[in-house]
Amino acid sequence: MNAPENPTQQAGIAAVMSDTLAAQREDYLREGEASVEARIDRIDRCIDAILRYSDQLSTAMNSDFTCRPREINLLTDIGGSLGAMKHARKHLRTWMKPQKRPSMFPLGLLGARSRIEYQPLGVVGIIAPWNFPVSMVFQPMSGALAAGNRIMIKPSEFTPATSEVLAEMIGDAFSPEEAAVFTGGPEVGAAFSSQAFDHLIFTGATSVARHIMAAAAQNLVPVTLELGGKSPTVISRSADIEKSIERIMMGKTLNAGQICLAPDYLLVPEEKLEEVIAEAEKAVASMYPTLLGNATYTSVINDRHYERLTGYITEAEQAGARVIPINPAKEDFAGQQGTYKIPPTLVVKPTSDLKVLQDEMFGPVLPILTYQDFEETIRYINAQPRPLAAYYFGSDAAEQSALEKRTTSGGMCINDVIMHVMQEDLPFGGVGPSGMGSYHGLEGFRTFSHAKSIYSQTGVNVAKLGGMLPPYNKNTERTIASQVKK
Repeated sequence: MNAPENPTQQAGIAAVMSDTLAAQREDYLREGEASVEARIDRIDRCIDAILRYSDQLSTAMNSDFTCRPREINLLTDIGGSLGAMKHARKHLRTWMKPQKRPSMFPLGLLGARSRIEYQPLGVVGIIAPWNFPVSMVFQPMSGALAAGNRIMIKPSEFTPATSEVLAEMIGDAFSPEEAAVFTGGPEVGAAFSSQAFDHLIFTGATSVARHIMAAAAQNLVPVTLELGGKSPTVISRSADIEKSIERIMMGKTLNAGQICLAPDYLLVPEEKLEEVIAEAEKAVASMYPTLLGNATYTSVINDRHYERLTGYITEAEQAGARVIPINPAKEDFAGQQGTYKIPPTLVVKPTSDLKVLQDEMFGPVLPILTYQDFEETIRYINAQPRPLAAYYFGSDAAEQSALEKRTTSGGMCINDVIMHVMQEDLPFGGVGPSGMGSYHGLEGFRTFSHAKSIYSQTGVNVAKLGGMLPPYNKNTERTIASQVKK
């Protein structure tokens, strides 16, 4: 459904959303609990639509970014979407099975049974970001469909071409009572987040998440927030620098660093600094001999984010930081036409007041800090807001354990970056400023389900047998004695 084009239409968009929500909830209630066959049918229709529209989606993403390689579109957005859907389809029957729980004394006497049944919540709202505009719709949608819900989607206004394809394909695969898409700008997003969903998931910036959570609170809508933060990357003295930097720079240049899980800054031993810089230059040159005309190197999404990132770099230069653009072919980025490319740029030892260390980067700029003693890395990370991910490169078991146990992050990789998000059996989510709640795989199914506790008792009045009904007697004292003890 398209955004309104004038104030009159704008005033009615919330009403249109409310009508859609009401229709979806009515359809959900009419169906009752969705059977496993119905859920698999919806997942299959989604898989079929993703496959049929994959080329259109890739073309649209390339258009929205001005340059985004087909390979990245298919590996991350299309492949990530299909992987999540197929994983849900494969495991759905197991996830849906009731869980037996023990029935405790005294109420568990004489055949009492306790179990948990996972029920659909009803209607789930999905607000997707622009950096992975397809997979960040379908990955949470896989869990929501598996749980038996209806879906309403608000894609990003920064990727309008992709959003239009999404609206077309969802409309092709589903009735509006099953799934619906609302495109448009911030006003549409504000109306969307104000709806009385049964659950709302938002992926995006922490600053926007505050508004989303406040709007959802008006209707007591539970929220899952997938945010970001500044994910630290620690390089140990025990690390293989060449192998480590190759993986780090892959993660930093993938999608031009426009990933919530991208390495945001490095912490390296002081004496390894120059080796790290040299290996970073070598790794980038190997992946991208050229950048400007290279269709495999992604552009920054738009002028606003281009100006933000170049502003960070300029501020660091003016403050006296050592700034190293990695530009293998010595190209003139000032002369680019129609794209917003920025070369991978190292900012060495910036001071803590600079924006490169204050703001989430979300681009191909990588600050490098140094340490003398490994304990410094723990103290520094713990002094910052909790990040979505933390990365450790090395083979020192004590250091690895210290980083795992003494720092808090949404997730962690050892000797790699980002790849934990591809593991469907691992929950994905942040903590504190980097998010709230998690999804993917089983955790996604449970996030979008209600775990209903069900207790069943036989015809015998066990409360009376246990002395729980007045007048109290010796049985009451025996029951109390059995409970009030060490």
